[in-house]
Amino acid sequence: MKTNIIEEYRETADGQEAEGILRSCVHCGFCTATCPTYQELCDERDGPRGRIYLIKQLLEGGEVTEKTRTHLDRCLTCRSCETTCPSGVQYGRLVDIGRGILEQKLPRSASQRALRWSIRKLVPYRQRFGTLLKLGQLARPIMPAAVKAKIPPAQKASPWPSTSHPRRMLALQGCAQPSATPNTLAATARVLDRLGITLVTVSEAGCCGAVSYHLAAHQEGLQAMRRNIDAWWPAVEAGAEAIVMTASGCGAMVEEYGHLLRNDPHYADKAARISELCRDISQVLAAEDLTAIRPEGHDQRIAFHCPCTLQHALKQTSTVQEILGRAGFELTRTRDNHLCCGSAGTYSILQPEMSQSLLKNKIEALTMDNPDRIVTANVGCQLHLQTRASQPVSHWIELLDQPQQAMGQEGAQ
Repeated sequence: MKTNIIEEYRETADGQEAEGILRSCVHCGFCTATCPTYQELCDERDGPRGRIYLIKQLLEGGEVTEKTRTHLDRCLTCRSCETTCPSGVQYGRLVDIGRGILEQKLPRSASQRALRWSIRKLVPYRQRFGTLLKLGQLARPIMPAAVKAKIPPAQKASPWPSTSHPRRMLALQGCAQPSATPNTLAATARVLDRLGITLVTVSEAGCCGAVSYHLAAHQEGLQAMRRNIDAWWPAVEAGAEAIVMTASGCGAMVEEYGHLLRNDPHYADKAARISELCRDISQVLAAEDLTAIRPEGHDQRIAFHCPCTLQHALKQTSTVQEILGRAGFELTRTRDNHLCCGSAGTYSILQPEMSQSLLKNKIEALTMDNPDRIVTANVGCQLHLQTRASQPVSHWIELLDQPQQAMGQEGAQ
């Protein structure tokens, strides 16, 4: 793709990166075949190729309007197009750059700014989000059905193992997971404990930075990344084997720390090391002998939802299925596995109509073979699927937890 980036952006790091990505696009259109929003709307501007042209127009100084914003906002950043693209176009980075520039060039309405500010100031903070969730759970019985469905029932946190092993790994608690699905990390700790690995959390580490960064508050997101690096670094220097992610959305972000902070002289080397150590829990277990954690006596049929961040960003398309197969679980047939469920971080809040349409499609695709349970690998997807699924929805790691709390309980108290 020929480009003519204007001087305002030509010499900036983002502008140069965007130009390289634009030039790698060959206009083939393969991406449109796997883009969820294009499949729903059949509008070229709501597919990756059309959005690439919109961002190109922005960088070349062309006219930018609310329509430009509308089509960029509708993008899920699911990165399914990256998996399909034969030219290796890094569309996810391009759309982040484009949104960041657009946010400065075309200010949003006061109401939209307030909504996005509220999300950035509530969701990434564990205590704030946890308090808000508890209030919602208390009021849940009197809420309208549509609102009630969006508030997950309270989970009673299960205990962590008390033993300690020479092998140690770090865990990112994240934002929503500690209060919304506390058993996910506890189950992970117990599973790793049976493999001779101690899982450790660092309280100073917080949001991975994705919420702010993907809402075009790039500096705010980068600062969250630096905070996490500072929090983890002593443990990294002490020999931590890995930084374990139980939310694939966080894993996709942490894996990019090295790239996003490559020009920061104080954090570039540390960020690169953190990205090297980042592992989804499926990647950790795939390298271990799982004999000690094979559950016995289970007979549930499982539908696995592979989050976009796991398959398209982390490139772990079949790892979880292989682990569950080795553990003896029967996986049911599903379809359209490459398409997003509509959660996509804050997308379900900011684009509710499209999000619900995609959710309906995903539930139908996951339940075509009548599973007893749906499991996934990302807290956002889990909470989103729960709002509409008639089957229990949990993180897949709970299936491997002994004494099989995921198999004997529904998690709600």
